[in-house]
Amino acid sequence: MIVYLNGKFLPLSEARVSVLDRGFIFADGVYEVIPVYGGRLFRLQEHLQRLENSLAAIKLHNPLTQQQWIETLESLVAQRDDQSDQSVYLQITRGPAKRDHNFPEQVKPTVFIMSEPLQPKPPSSGVKAITRPDMRWQRCDIKSIALLANVLQRREAIEMGAAEAILIRDGYIMEGAASNVFIVVDGVAITPPKSQLILPGITRDLILEAMQAAQLPCREADIPESQLRSASEIWITSSTREILPVIMLDDKQVGSGKPGTVWSQVFQIYQDYKLKLRTHD
Repeated sequence: MIVYLNGKFLPLSEARVSVLDRGFIFADGVYEVIPVYGGRLFRLQEHLQRLENSLAAIKLHNPLTQQQWIETLESLVAQRDDQSDQSVYLQITRGPAKRDHNFPEQVKPTVFIMSEPLQPKPPSSGVKAITRPDMRWQRCDIKSIALLANVLQRREAIEMGAAEAILIRDGYIMEGAASNVFIVVDGVAITPPKSQLILPGITRDLILEAMQAAQLPCREADIPESQLRSASEIWITSSTREILPVIMLDDKQVGSGKPGTVWSQVFQIYQDYKLKLRTHD
């Protein structure tokens, strides 16, 4: 595997980062995950804007211009001989420095990018989810590499035979440990509004745009826990898992216990969007 590290393309086995890197010491950095379909980066401008927003939030200057990001990402994607779907992971940390909570002066950020095959879970049969109290910090809108709370809650879900943990704060649904959440009530798809308590998902936004374009009813609104539990459909969405229907929540059936009709419509719209990317229409 060829990766990008601080201006160079090199084999993964040769990539090295200092143990004093603030990403390693403090989780002082941000990341993005960008799907690639048919060699084309999925909603690249939106991902780069979210990256810029995360960097600004942690007071870290973007080390590359937008054009440099585009050229670097496209060059890495082209390293693969085939045209299979990919998942590009990029990470920027504040760089290596003497351990000190205060920001170091004149330290060069560490920039790392890699690409792996993208193989979303087949959604046809649906997945299980659990609910858990949201124990994360107050700036979930920053795509921070400090993901221990998310890791622990996703692991708890896996140990219970589920695909995701849906997080609840003060009686309201926030998002999944690594996903956004939609529910369907009376045929209307609902997702929590953007705030500092959820990640502004790129796939989430595309789903809302696509549903509005198709004149399918949808809206952003706060979702009480009781509404989640009575919903006829629940979906979890992310760049790598796309749109997964939840058919069991905390061991109780969701709706009919099968992927719902609204999900089926939206899933097909999403697949059509991907096909256009692959065929460069």
